Amino acid sequence: MARDLAPEVERLLQFRDPNIRKKAALCSIRIIKKVPDLAENFINPTASLLKEKHHGVLITGIQLCTDLCKISPEALEHFRKKCTEGLVKTLKDVVNSPYAPEYDIAGITDPFLHIRLLRLLRVLGQGDAYASDCMNDILAQVATKTESNKNAGNAILYECVETIMSIEDNGGLRVLAINILGRFLSNRDNNIRYVALNMLTKAIIVDAQAVQRHRTTILECVKDSDASIRKRALELVYLLVNETNVKPLTKELIDYLEVSEQDFKGDLTAKICSIVEKFSPDKIWYIDQMLKVLSQAGNFVKGEVCNALIVVISNAPDLHGYTVRALYRAFQASSEQESLVRVAVWCIGEYGDLLINNTGMLNIEDPLMVTESEAVDVVETAMKRHSSDLTTKSMALIALLKLSSRFPSCSERIREIIIQHKGNFVLELQQRSIEFNSILEKHKDIRSALVERIPVLDEATFSGRKASSVSASPASSLKVPNGTAKPASPLVDLLDLSSDDTPAPSSSTGDFLQDLLGVDLAPSSGPSSTNQATKTGADALLDLLSIGSASVQSSSPGIDIFSLGQDKFPPVTTFDGLASPSSLPAPVAAPILDLLGGLISSPLPPENNGTSPAYPSIVAFESSNLRINFSFSKPPGNPQATEIQATFSNLSQNDYADFIFQAAVPKFLQLHLEPASSNSLPAGGKETVKQTLRVTNSQHGKKSLVMRIRIAYKMNGKDMLEEGQINRFPHGL
Repeated sequence: MARDLAPEVERLLQFRDPNIRKKAALCSIRIIKKVPDLAENFINPTASLLKEKHHGVLITGIQLCTDLCKISPEALEHFRKKCTEGLVKTLKDVVNSPYAPEYDIAGITDPFLHIRLLRLLRVLGQGDAYASDCMNDILAQVATKTESNKNAGNAILYECVETIMSIEDNGGLRVLAINILGRFLSNRDNNIRYVALNMLTKAIIVDAQAVQRHRTTILECVKDSDASIRKRALELVYLLVNETNVKPLTKELIDYLEVSEQDFKGDLTAKICSIVEKFSPDKIWYIDQMLKVLSQAGNFVKGEVCNALIVVISNAPDLHGYTVRALYRAFQASSEQESLVRVAVWCIGEYGDLLINNTGMLNIEDPLMVTESEAVDVVETAMKRHSSDLTTKSMALIALLKLSSRFPSCSERIREIIIQHKGNFVLELQQRSIEFNSILEKHKDIRSALVERIPVLDEATFSGRKASSVSASPASSLKVPNGTAKPASPLVDLLDLSSDDTPAPSSSTGDFLQDLLGVDLAPSSGPSSTNQATKTGADALLDLLSIGSASVQSSSPGIDIFSLGQDKFPPVTTFDGLASPSSLPAPVAAPILDLLGGLISSPLPPENNGTSPAYPSIVAFESSNLRINFSFSKPPGNPQATEIQATFSNLSQNDYADFIFQAAVPKFLQLHLEPASSNSLPAGGKETVKQTLRVTNSQHGKKSLVMRIRIAYKMNGKDMLEEGQINRFPHGL
């Protein structure tokens, strides 16, 4: 019907009666939306409508022209060349026209026509320097001459700002537009302030420096009584933060955190923590700000933020004493904040001796006199808090075990506190209490080795793997200077800060570190980062604790520390010394000391002589330039693990340089990439590059393997990127 009627409607666009022309233009808009193919038929008639004097016909003609430009590139190009100057003249006439009662609204001549013209100019100027240059002067006139004390004037100013920000670059105009938005922020109307904040959020991408000038006004909006304005202003402040202004902005937000409403504290706390992590200039400032947040809103701080703080503390040996004293003071002042209690208990357990001896005093702090008994009081208070959850109480028990070695004079008191939970209804606390009591009573000779300080966790690995684990959504990584890595201690403290939904542990080092500190350490997708993680302590931890390797045993007697049945606390075995896998002797049956009994014989499990089933090779990915083949094998006795041999072939006639293969997997999979055999791939498939991938499926038998891949390389000096998803893995992997 639209096709049949279109010629008649086109004819009516030239009709004498202006009301008929207006209706015909409205009908044309509906026709081209229904049948975009007919757009070219209306280009010339619409151009004639733009010269109309009757405002009704002119408004509908401008709207028809705008819709044609959005539908048809040919129409857009035609109107840019033929009509831009005429539209600028029309807008100038409307802006400078004398008072006309039939068009006047609040002293402004036809604001509806103003807005339609500005929107059409925005479409014409976007991406075209000449058209943008033609309209610069009139846009400046509209921005400066329009009154802002009336709602109609504010509507025109807002559209003018939108147009200025959309057309091609003009620095002076953009500063003028952002200043208009700054005036909007001082308006008493909440709607005007809200749209100004929205527009400034877009403008910051174009001219961040101009938006920075209105930082004080934006910060005041964070404290507004309207929840929508508060939220928008907080998002804008987050975008405004950089290395130069992070300290004053963070101070303002933390000061407001103390008096903010409860329902807003969650969002505000999350933004402050993210800002501090992302832009921290040094570790001491990072620790100070996080302690302020924990003291004021610790119940709103998420577990991963506490984990990040603990990693930073462990990597700052010169700040251990300062941090534990600051946490002790904070705990005395505010012991009802759950996250603060967790971090304080962890630090006192690790560095309690530094607290007592005032070790590592800085010039900015006063001496703190704390006795051994008072340090134990803090951990006991955390145990007895009604609001403390299972994780906090478990951490407190571990801290007490550690303090029993640090403070020999309080050993008996600590044992009495631990034994109080011997009959606890929570099995986890009951089992810890019984086993820790056994250590204190029967195994004093090994206690000091068991409770040595936790090894330093690598910050770069933590940040990279944390980002990798949330690759589906953007996340900020911790930007603080790296501490000096220390060698792994003979004992790793079993400490958990994770939530109850932590996935079951697997045999990978990343998972063990996750269990160790509740830190999400999913493997990084690039081979270089994976290799780096392996070299910075992962192998040492594997050798130290014999995680996931039944065949790697030490010839010296081992000690079974915790045989806990829950996912969050995996079995850990510690040995007297460190060794690399290649230097370990052949497997032998070693006597194991049972904490609740005596020496028992623990022979090695029988070897699995069965052969793993063969799986067919697949072409995992193929494009015009590249083919990837996967072949599979499984280690005997471990159905969850799969080893994938990836073979890359260059199908083009050009050599590839800087060849990098990356992969990402869902949460239930763990992925480890070995370095590729080469970073160059010759043309024509003459030679191939090979790379080994090791995948562990914690949901084996329930969920199949799935993998997203990304391949980057240079061809003739040009960067190339190919991506894909692999779903069709052989059944049973």
